Amino acid sequence: MQDIPDLLETLKRSPTILSQFVLAIPDSKLDVRRGEGFWTIAEHISHLAQVQPMLLKRIERFMTEDKPEFVPYNPGAGPEEPATPERMNIEFALDQFTCYRASQLQFLERAEEATWKKKATHPEYEEYSLYILARHLLMHDHWHMYRMEELWLTRDAYLTTLG
Repeated sequence: MQDIPDLLETLKRSPTILSQFVLAIPDSKLDVRRGEGFWTIAEHISHLAQVQPMLLKRIERFMTEDKPEFVPYNPGAGPEEPATPERMNIEFALDQFTCYRASQLQFLERAEEATWKKKATHPEYEEYSLYILARHLLMHDHWHMYRMEELWLTRDAYLTTLG
């Protein structure tokens, strides 16, 4: 957990990295679906914005509950959920991502060591804590950014298929 300051600093930088990255992508590429089961770049951006309220709530629960219990979040898994994220206005999605990240950081920056270590229950993970959640936030951001770059720039023969 010695890397908490680095995690916080990188989480702080993610909105700028994401925004500058998205501005570099031509509008004509945002809604291209590269294959069956693939999200578009715009859907990845929308997803990043749409999950931030849920992630903020998880952080808040770590701050206020002794041993929070979480349920998995699997977009598109429920019968009433679409298979792909609802496409948002890109500017609005980036603003939402930025605002929620700032709120998340307000909580994380004032978390005490005991809160960072607090254990939670999550059926997907053998171990879950605020520290793991913060690291997960960072990796989730950058995984989606990597996927967007791949969808934008990678030739079909080299595109990673997920499934």
